[in-house]
Amino acid sequence: MEVVAGIDGGGTKTLVALCTPEGRVLGLGRGGPSNVDDVGIATATQSIGAALDAACTEAKVGLEVLSSTFFGMAGVVSEEDRAIVQGIAQNLGLSGQSGIDHDCRIALAGALSGRPGIVLIAGTGSSCFGRNQQGEVWRSGGWGYLVSDEGSSYWLGREALVRVVRAVDGRDPPTALQPRLLEVLRVNHTDRLLHRLYVEGLSRSELAALAPQVIAAADEGDTAASQLLNQGGRLLVECVAAVAQQLELSDSELAVVGGLTKAGAAFWQPFKTALSEQLPQIRLTEAELPPVLGAVVCALEAQQKLNTTNLHALKNAAVEHAERL
Repeated sequence: MEVVAGIDGGGTKTLVALCTPEGRVLGLGRGGPSNVDDVGIATATQSIGAALDAACTEAKVGLEVLSSTFFGMAGVVSEEDRAIVQGIAQNLGLSGQSGIDHDCRIALAGALSGRPGIVLIAGTGSSCFGRNQQGEVWRSGGWGYLVSDEGSSYWLGREALVRVVRAVDGRDPPTALQPRLLEVLRVNHTDRLLHRLYVEGLSRSELAALAPQVIAAADEGDTAASQLLNQGGRLLVECVAAVAQQLELSDSELAVVGGLTKAGAAFWQPFKTALSEQLPQIRLTEAELPPVLGAVVCALEAQQKLNTTNLHALKNAAVEHAERL
């Protein structure tokens, strides 16, 4: 049996899909975060290995049947990054052909089923990636949480904490974010925030986990939360505009993927408003395949086996396994 594998490694979780060359899903697996920049090589290896093991167990196959594997990994932007992931693949016993690129690549391949266009990732982090008819590519954002990730769940969580301390100081009006965030952080008084932030510490994932509280507060009419979502929407559209300009794709398809896409109107409305103002000709379209199946698309492309038949099968699989993907 010949099997291809798609791996989607992010800042919160890792997904693996094992498929036949005909596009039939044999097994799916989930592991922890595998962005090496966030969690290091050892934890990334463990997360990918756990997801692979789970997928292989479900598919009832071993790693030796994998003929092509494609890694779409958050944080992979340089040849050094690719070498690290290649080392992880070897340590896990993946002997077949391995392709490695950033998570934007598989997000675009999945969202538009290999067609040219633009994809925006709005999850734990944020980034935008596009490819035009000539095969030229451009990425905007994706520079990590210290200097980038605007509009992401991490950014919303961090900025929400900024609004809370400003409100506590009296620099801003009171906000419903304060009790919501303190409860999630298990802090019984704002004076304990310093200890929670700088002694116990907050990981990137923990900050990103505060984003649902921002959305809930905005739904309830909180001004500070609504302002954050409006600002986040504009910043995300800035990334899209940069890609569209560089690749002359101002009238292309745009798909948005990532955890924030499930946030409802509180997220979508500010984003759509900013998009229509800055890029009125962009065609916002629903992603056809999730990123992990986009990685399968890339694995099939590497073997020159991608065709309309297996794309159709993958789309059916995406619907069948939607809750797990």
